[in-house]
Amino acid sequence: MSKSENRRRSLRRRGIYLLPNMLTTAALFAGFYAVVAAMDGSFVRAAIAIFVAMVLDGVDGRVARLTGTDSDFGKEYDSLSDMVSFGLAPALVIYQWGLQHVTDNSIPWGRLGWLAAFCYSVGAALRLARFNTREVADKRFFEGLASPSGAGLVAGWVWVAAQYQLTGNAALVPAFIVTAGGGALMVSAFRYYSFKEFNLGERIRFTQVIMVPAVFVLISLNPPVVLFIMFALYAITGPAFSVFRFIRRRRRRQAEKAVADETPATSVDNNSDTGTG
Repeated sequence: MSKSENRRRSLRRRGIYLLPNMLTTAALFAGFYAVVAAMDGSFVRAAIAIFVAMVLDGVDGRVARLTGTDSDFGKEYDSLSDMVSFGLAPALVIYQWGLQHVTDNSIPWGRLGWLAAFCYSVGAALRLARFNTREVADKRFFEGLASPSGAGLVAGWVWVAAQYQLTGNAALVPAFIVTAGGGALMVSAFRYYSFKEFNLGERIRFTQVIMVPAVFVLISLNPPVVLFIMFALYAITGPAFSVFRFIRRRRRRQAEKAVADETPATSVDNNSDTGTG
């Protein structure tokens, strides 16, 4: 093999795949645009941009796997894009939105708002670092709330509040809870269903196909409210399932203990009956 051929192969190995990284760049642009739109006071556009970044982030990975163009570079680039679009952008958007809606009777958003926004950003960074470095035994579940879902929760509230022009404590108190709570859920040990078992190439029933347009119709009725409720319900599933599993394990231990307590008594009764016979 000639030196020129070796050089060409080395250059090909050093190259990057265009299609999935273009989608990742588009997601990064959407997250950056969300921050710029929030600085201009266009919070509805900022929230929509975060949701657009979420769609693009979900597409680039699937495109890379379907086309066989996934790479270590793409994974690292996607993680950095996620930090901008789902870590920094939602925190900055909701903080800037809060500053625009502070009144004399509102909570001190200048102090509590940036603290909640920082906690959210740290939670997103730690969540991404843990996801990139830890081997997942069961790919059906995430450990902690995924950063796109956390971003959807925060952006959904900003969109709802901007749509209905909520101000004062009625808007800022839920914003603080959503932002700080989203950051805490991302670093938690709660398990969330990942939907990674959903295969676009497998056969499904016709009744299941109807669910897809039904979801789009439901979202189209009132996009900010429906999207916020969807992501809020998904965020609650982690703690709810943990409580459910705890109660189920506790009942199982109580049942096993009750069986263990009854077993010696039964054997003693049998021995006593045998002795009298």
